[in-house]
Amino acid sequence: MQRRPEPELMNDQAQVVAYAQADFSAGDQVLIEQLEPLLANRGSKLKIVDLGCGPGNITLRLADQWSDAEVIGIDGSAAMLSIARKRAEAQGRLTRFLEASIQQLITTTLPVALASADVIVSNSVLHHLHDPQQFWRLVCLLGSPGTVVLHRDLRRPESEQQLNALQQRYLPEAPICLIDDYRASLRAAFTVDEVQSQLQLLGLEQLVVQEEDDRYLSVMGVL
Repeated sequence: MQRRPEPELMNDQAQVVAYAQADFSAGDQVLIEQLEPLLANRGSKLKIVDLGCGPGNITLRLADQWSDAEVIGIDGSAAMLSIARKRAEAQGRLTRFLEASIQQLITTTLPVALASADVIVSNSVLHHLHDPQQFWRLVCLLGSPGTVVLHRDLRRPESEQQLNALQQRYLPEAPICLIDDYRASLRAAFTVDEVQSQLQLLGLEQLVVQEEDDRYLSVMGVL
């Protein structure tokens, strides 16, 4: 299946509300469980950056799991961050959220708060980007030798038939905008081979790309 890019930011209000109300807790928990062994001997005073944090689902889970860490969520969508901040306030958390696109972060001086992150994570961000190399360049800018990296994303199915089967298996009933977004995201996602090629261009071969179940891939390792 040929890759078909989708819009980079989710700003439509109906789209934002549907996404915020959806239950992604199972996938969010997978990321936390994958991260735990990578941080087993890292201490507690960590700086964790969540790229493309959306409404803050994973950002707040990270703050729960590593309560002594400084956790910063970044997203280019003001509408998504509005929900994230309300959730943090409702939970009594001081989690910091920053509105900025990846393009803005790689073309301007990085905020001091983002320098030398100990951990950089993202979930379902890479497939949104028209130029994925911008994402990996930002990872290099935010991190330093020793930074733990973990990114999860959808991977593109081989055919429209496989796409239909995935949608019926995992999202048979949902608001139509959420179903449309899910299908668009699968078409926009990358394959394992494509992500490996992206990493090679920046000399990031130490990061391991692997398939997860029938629809995800993960990228993990240490810079």
